[in-house]
Amino acid sequence: MDTPAAASAPTDHRLLRWLKKEALPLLVMLGLLAAARDTLANHYQVPSGSMQHTLMPGDRVVVDMRAYGVRLPFTSMELLHTGQPQRGDVAVFDSPQDGTRLIKRIAAVGGDRVELHDGHLSINGHPLAHAGVGEIEDFGQHLAQLDLGQGGGPDITGLTVPAGQVLMLGDHRGNSADGRFFGLVQASALYGKASHVYYRRGEGLTWQAL
Repeated sequence: MDTPAAASAPTDHRLLRWLKKEALPLLVMLGLLAAARDTLANHYQVPSGSMQHTLMPGDRVVVDMRAYGVRLPFTSMELLHTGQPQRGDVAVFDSPQDGTRLIKRIAAVGGDRVELHDGHLSINGHPLAHAGVGEIEDFGQHLAQLDLGQGGGPDITGLTVPAGQVLMLGDHRGNSADGRFFGLVQASALYGKASHVYYRRGEGLTWQAL
């Protein structure tokens, strides 16, 4: 008669074979997917109206994790430098105030002199809004459609952004808890660049470049 130990041996072998054949590849695949999300591409759901009219509450956006550097998965260690944050980019980052993940526009980069009055931005002495279209700011590669329906929020006077830092602002200038409240953000701390809206409430799936 088989002893209990002898009877359990085949079961143990079958469990080990199953783990090697089925569970291990699944775990490896899940690990690779998690690493890819952390270093290549991810997504973000917009929680508020601080970026109206560019982004609406509930919008889901694609985040390019490679835009400002490829990092070692699950760390902040940069493996490959792939680009610099640019004025006008919409970027995802953690608030330096409380760590909340936010999405705002890069309004100014290191070395820029910033003036913001009544919600209208000037960089290095040049207003970004053209005469007659005061709610559209031209960042060069990006146009920002502002929402000034609740005013312009706090002004900024005589700010020069230090090297290696960025000023993050919402396009809904009168309703945005942004760099005017929590200060400047380290450029190296930007989580990624939002590239497209892929889902919008009331419209469903879409593909709108930012």
